[in-house]
Amino acid sequence: MSDRATTGRPTAIVIGASASGLLAAAALAEFADVTILERDSLPDGPKPRRGIPQAHHAHLVWTGGVKALEELLPGVIEETVARGARLIRIMGDMVSRAPNEVWFRRFENVPHRNLVCSRFLLDHVLSAHVLDDPRIALHENTTALGLEGSSTTVTGVRAQSGDTAETLNANLVVDASGRGTSAPQWLQSMGLPEVETREVNAGVVYATRLYKAPGSTAGIGFPLVNVQANPANPPGQGGIILPIEGDRWIVTLCGTRGGEPTADNEAFIDFALKLGDPVIGELLKDAEPIGDVRTSRSTANIRRYYEKMNRWPDGFVALGDAIAGYNPVYGHGLSVAAQCALAVRDVLRTRPLTAPGTAQRMQRAAARPVGAAWDLAVGQDALYPGASNTPPTAVEKLLAHYVDRCVETGATNPRALGALLDVMSLLEPPTRLFSPDMLRPMLFGPKKKLLPGAPLREQERKAALN
Repeated sequence: MSDRATTGRPTAIVIGASASGLLAAAALAEFADVTILERDSLPDGPKPRRGIPQAHHAHLVWTGGVKALEELLPGVIEETVARGARLIRIMGDMVSRAPNEVWFRRFENVPHRNLVCSRFLLDHVLSAHVLDDPRIALHENTTALGLEGSSTTVTGVRAQSGDTAETLNANLVVDASGRGTSAPQWLQSMGLPEVETREVNAGVVYATRLYKAPGSTAGIGFPLVNVQANPANPPGQGGIILPIEGDRWIVTLCGTRGGEPTADNEAFIDFALKLGDPVIGELLKDAEPIGDVRTSRSTANIRRYYEKMNRWPDGFVALGDAIAGYNPVYGHGLSVAAQCALAVRDVLRTRPLTAPGTAQRMQRAAARPVGAAWDLAVGQDALYPGASNTPPTAVEKLLAHYVDRCVETGATNPRALGALLDVMSLLEPPTRLFSPDMLRPMLFGPKKKLLPGAPLREQERKAALN
């Protein structure tokens, strides 16, 4: 293991070859020679990886993330789709019940597309694209042990590969090591103050099982089916069917404290049948499982407010889950990772990577997409009993009530749904929910009746059950 050969360009080290780390490397390669330090070995195809245990659960990329991915890595969306992913129309290709138990109508003309596939496929395509760049080098089986430098300037990383430990120097170090990051302790050991941290933990447990696409659903573009948990009626329980490449369904069920799913194979479908709506369990009755149920409890919303620190060292930035990890039910992690990388790139297009203060500007820029996703997640999860030491304020409760009104309006009106999805997809700030597209139908109508049940078409239901 050694430093990159000098090219006269600045050098950067990215800690972690997760999606966040790969995207950060892609953004930085325009300005620096990049070395990625990864403690595991990357698989040679779309296969499981020890360092990403959550990859077995359902994942998707919202519209804001899709746009950011395509801007960072032109062609990556097209290739992922060519290998079996889908760009699904929201809500045309979705059967979705909101947290307030309202079913969305399947409007066809709302211009939002989510990327849907297995996490294994997406990670493999991303790594192939990123590591094809000669300006980016990957050091596998290499663990970052700590930062080098001082409280004013980070100059590199102490790393270990096998029995060999050494210091790698760089002009910029990026922490993309995920929610288990050690950066807060590293920064404190260099003389920086403790970072302000907040945790909102609804106690969600996830249970996931893979199925062969049942009946005659293979290859017909079966809709994503989503029953979201209701925080107003704890314990919150929900689930999702995510049709993915290879004619398979990823089915993820979830429940908060007192209503958690288990790893018991025999209990999986019974849990799905007892959700607020039994549609997921009904569709699975005759489906053939592939493997056993996998569970996860690493679901707390945790945020580190690096952008608020008055003192910040040059040469260091944290991105993605290293800033904030979210309850996975909201599906924002991958989208935020892409938008954080894009924010870094945009800052570096306006000022040199090595200029004093550039790192702090990048950290503050990355906080914007993080903050948008955080507010959406915490606005729901903070309502669950025991989720936080600080109960929701009157303002937070009022905003949550208003969002419920927005959901109810968007469920029956395509213009309001477009405004709602602009925010949920991380394309627009929450102020979009106060635009005329939302307020006119909310206040004046005309208002269609809410749907009495899941808008699953008869031919879709028959295809799954025959």
